[in-house]
Amino acid sequence: MLRDRVSKKRIKQFMKRFIFLTIILLMSSLLAAQSSSRISPENTVLPPSSKIVNAKNLLSDIKMLAADEMRGRGAGSAESVKARGFVEKRFKESGLKLLENSYLQEFPLRSRNNVEAGKGVNVIGVIKGRKNAEKYIVITAHYDHVGVEDGEIYNGADDNASGTAALFALAEYFNKNQPSNSLLFVAFDAEERGLQGARYFVNNLPVKKESILLNINMDMISRSDKSELYAVGTFHYPLLKPHLETVAKRAPVKLLLGHDRPELGRDDWTNQSDHAAFHQAKIPFIYFGVEDHKDYHRPTDDFENINQDFYVKAVETILSAVKELDKNLK
Repeated sequence: MLRDRVSKKRIKQFMKRFIFLTIILLMSSLLAAQSSSRISPENTVLPPSSKIVNAKNLLSDIKMLAADEMRGRGAGSAESVKARGFVEKRFKESGLKLLENSYLQEFPLRSRNNVEAGKGVNVIGVIKGRKNAEKYIVITAHYDHVGVEDGEIYNGADDNASGTAALFALAEYFNKNQPSNSLLFVAFDAEERGLQGARYFVNNLPVKKESILLNINMDMISRSDKSELYAVGTFHYPLLKPHLETVAKRAPVKLLLGHDRPELGRDDWTNQSDHAAFHQAKIPFIYFGVEDHKDYHRPTDDFENINQDFYVKAVETILSAVKELDKNLK
């Protein structure tokens, strides 16, 4: 029949087209695979990863805290309230429990003329120790920055969204790996206005002063072109030095001890962040931080300018130090 001959002809035409298209698709796939294989590892940028901390959450948290919408987290501002809400939320999600009846510790903000100028708020959470529940290592970072000046937002990614986000990462780890001593996590307000949150906390401790073994403070830990992180305080508290030297031997970044001798002048960091309030109350401290960089206290201290790989490794190093000190302090 004519219909059958036409049908067979159409089938042959279809098969030829099918085979042609199949060959074209196979060739395209091969070319794409060859092109992909020629991409050098140096051009493949992978996000930092970690087997110890949740690197994805860590970077997401610092990005959120340093976002333009936070407008520099100036103490007493509406955006400070927003940042504090985020900190409190992440404290809860990280497994931190209430020490008293609230995560929040309010205190009166003071102006430069010592006039009351609103309220500051510290955020406090705890992980109880399995052996020495009534002994505490206080882990701190300040969540405020300088806000907006001359219409420019000072996002403070390194200073100190980096230390604040690290609080959540450490809390999450120790919530799953219970420490020997209790860990008290505190996000301080108003550090940039004279360590006001830290001074109020130390003067109104929620636990007995004699129960505090150590303060570990983190302030600016996400930027170092030399991959150097400093641990400050062993000059004043030499008993802590061997433990940090042990950590330095296996640290994923170069952990250096120093910046704590009086003769260094401005390079003596003993009184340059919240740990100063503890030191002045004769509570031992170790402060982790990096040297100043070109964006320090500038509007360019943005998330895009942090060293992401270094930051993740710095937090891993600090976590290792907390573990080592927790194991040895009683």
